Amino acid sequence: MVKSITFEPVFQIGAISEGGLRIPSGKASPYSLYNPRGVYFDDKYFIISDTGNHRVLIWYGFPEENQSPDIVLGHTDFYTDSPNSSGVETGLYMPTGVVVYNDMLFVADAWNHRVLIWIDFPKENCQRADIVIGQDSFSSNSQNKGKEVSDTSLFWPYSVNVIDGNLWITDTGNRRVLGWKGIPDRNKPADILLGQDDFFTNLENRGKSVDKNTFRWCHGIDGNSERLYIADAGNHRVLGWKPVPEKDTEANILIGQKDFYSSYEYPYEKQSSRNLRFPYSISVFENFLVVADTANNRVLIWNSLPDGVYQPADFVLGQENFEENGENRWKSVQLDTLCWPYGVYMYKSKIAIADSGNNRVVIWKLKR
Repeated sequence: MVKSITFEPVFQIGAISEGGLRIPSGKASPYSLYNPRGVYFDDKYFIISDTGNHRVLIWYGFPEENQSPDIVLGHTDFYTDSPNSSGVETGLYMPTGVVVYNDMLFVADAWNHRVLIWIDFPKENCQRADIVIGQDSFSSNSQNKGKEVSDTSLFWPYSVNVIDGNLWITDTGNRRVLGWKGIPDRNKPADILLGQDDFFTNLENRGKSVDKNTFRWCHGIDGNSERLYIADAGNHRVLGWKPVPEKDTEANILIGQKDFYSSYEYPYEKQSSRNLRFPYSISVFENFLVVADTANNRVLIWNSLPDGVYQPADFVLGQENFEENGENRWKSVQLDTLCWPYGVYMYKSKIAIADSGNNRVVIWKLKR
């Protein structure tokens, strides 16, 4: 462990309440969140997938306090909270993953079974996307387009990312990962398929035991030009590939399990710096790997990008040590506690955590 590095929470966005869980009011507002599951930020934008309120909130610039967003997608105002409130074409239904690349916005609109792409960054509330992936039109939203799984369908896509210029989607319900070379301009088959034998099957762990090339529930995805990491939440592990795969191939990096053929949850034992329970989100920045270890109510950080198998984490956020895993440390909500963190994103010296069970996003700062 590198002792000269520490992390500290600095502020939060979301509901404010005294003690217990942070329960939002019965109505959405510009200042409340309900079960947020995705977060992204850079030098220009700060974005939250406010999943339970079926909306995406956008700030221009980085908020320094719990201030009103500049734009909401999925609704015409900040006080509506129902799915597809403006109709399927411009609405959202349980949005999760979100990312920006070259001023293009990508949203995994999970329960509408699609990924939406805004070619020009949105400037208005409820602005319709320019490209839809996973459906034949903006007005359709059935899982796998109401048919069997295919090469142009999606079923509950949880995460979307652009890595080294290429689009990746974790097609969670179909237990597969799809990759495109570049950014597709329409709904077309992916260039890369991971986790299934072909585009027309969607078996859990390929219909066999857990292995080097199988998924149960694939969620977060991130990497760089040399490595690709995928959070295989249902198998309680993160799989990695080095180099980045260009076709279906076996992973050669493993986090959270002792070998590629195990998927043990460790539900009752003390936790450690090596194991994971339902990791939902990951983020890569420079040499850091950040993993939302969701069911352990903590975030794990590696100070160097892991290679090999079963490498221990260097830091833990949300718990006082690697052995504990209580929701809010079995105490009241504090700025440094976590309850089912579903999303995480690191950029420069900050980490944003979608602390879903506490209905907030907490910003942590890296101190060297």
